[in-house]
Amino acid sequence: MSRPDTIDVLSRSRFDLLVVGGGIIGSAVAAHAARLGLSVALVDAGDFGGGTSSASSKLVHGGLRYLRLGDVRLVREAHHERRALTKIVAPRLVHRIPFLLPLYEDGPYRPAVVQSAILFYSALARSRLNWLVQPARARELVPSLRRERLRACALYADAWTNDARLCLANVRAASEAGAYVLNRAEVVELRKAGGRVVGAELRVDGELVSVEARTVVNAAGPWVDRIRGLENPAAGTSVLLTKGVHALVPAAGPWRAALTIPQDQVRVSFAVPFYGMLLLGTTDTPHEREPSQVAVEPADVEQVVSEAAVAVDPSLVAGERVRATFAGLRVLPAEARESVSVRRETVISWGSAGMLSVAGGKLTTYRRIALGTLERLRPELGIHVVDRRPWPLPGVGDAASSPLPGELNPALRDHLLHLYGTLTTQVLEPARDDPTLLEPLHPEGPDIAAQALYAATHEWALRAEDVVRRRTTIFYRGLAGDDVTRRVEELIGRAAVAAAR
Repeated sequence: MSRPDTIDVLSRSRFDLLVVGGGIIGSAVAAHAARLGLSVALVDAGDFGGGTSSASSKLVHGGLRYLRLGDVRLVREAHHERRALTKIVAPRLVHRIPFLLPLYEDGPYRPAVVQSAILFYSALARSRLNWLVQPARARELVPSLRRERLRACALYADAWTNDARLCLANVRAASEAGAYVLNRAEVVELRKAGGRVVGAELRVDGELVSVEARTVVNAAGPWVDRIRGLENPAAGTSVLLTKGVHALVPAAGPWRAALTIPQDQVRVSFAVPFYGMLLLGTTDTPHEREPSQVAVEPADVEQVVSEAAVAVDPSLVAGERVRATFAGLRVLPAEARESVSVRRETVISWGSAGMLSVAGGKLTTYRRIALGTLERLRPELGIHVVDRRPWPLPGVGDAASSPLPGELNPALRDHLLHLYGTLTTQVLEPARDDPTLLEPLHPEGPDIAAQALYAATHEWALRAEDVVRRRTTIFYRGLAGDDVTRRVEELIGRAAVAAAR
């Protein structure tokens, strides 16, 4: 459905559920609710996944450090969700990978303690990858691993994902199940009747649009308290925000494993192979300004690369090799005081006018958080049973047998199947009449023009940034230059002209 048609439906319909916030939690709530047969509207003030949900460490993991904090339940739940994501929900987007945890002579952990923790962690994960490897073997997995004073490396398994694409797949699932979804639609007021929230006023493309709904879920992430304030100006603060900064540098050699790098008794950082780069991070510092003011500072980058250099050849992670950086905000319970030691629990609260707010948690457990949200809404929405069984997101299927053009080189084919799965044929359809759409957006990356056009026609992309940062891998490869931006803007404009005919 076109954007004008979606706006029209939103303005003249009454929905069972309005979800404010199109991050991973909000989009999953909308998708599961729509699959239950509810009429659903999903709106976001920015782009879908434009906040925390595209600025994570890209990991789907059990949370090894939570064992040290004593939260076995959280680790068990996270492993359950990781298995669901890698096997059923999003196997094309969530991939298992070995992790090495290097143990240095002057490090914070003793090998025997780590081995015991890894054994327990792997048992919860139902994984057999749980032993100590010697430095020579570790260097085969991570060629740039520092060997000075290295005693051994613990080896275990977790997974990585493209978080922005995972979020978008949930938005797509919501839309395919009948939800009406709209980005760049800011909630400026909550509508009330009889003392209860019954919808919202949106600012969309410079105009005000009224949306009516029986129930409203506030899943605005770092902006959750701003929406709570629209319900009740005295609502106060329910969450704390901490900033996490990541940097990307070109990888040197084939990394066959990721690194978990202990920094002290509590904190770890990561070095994860990601689209030919190394994703380094993250920091964990309080953020007390407006969420929109989050930014990467030079000191943040210096911290990221210096912490990576604990276990990675310093020349590989030197500051001058950084090609891209990004900052995201974690949402933590307001009662937390030390962000590095807090468990990543979800903050859920009922407002004085009946709005349910949900924020925080882990990317890994987003599905469980969404289902838990719907469980709390059962009386309001008349839901008898919330089906918690996992189901495949759009694009999941036998993508390898998809009838793709024979001129695609194997690397491009694999790239497209990873991002789109069985939807790849849709992405490439316009290229049958216009072969220029098979041309790369940047000569050093695999993303092609057809992806940008598809992002505008099928994935709600309105700006070049939406495509470069959240629909393709261009940004993460450090290829987001002016030439790419102009080409993407041209393709978005082409889609707009076609839609107006």
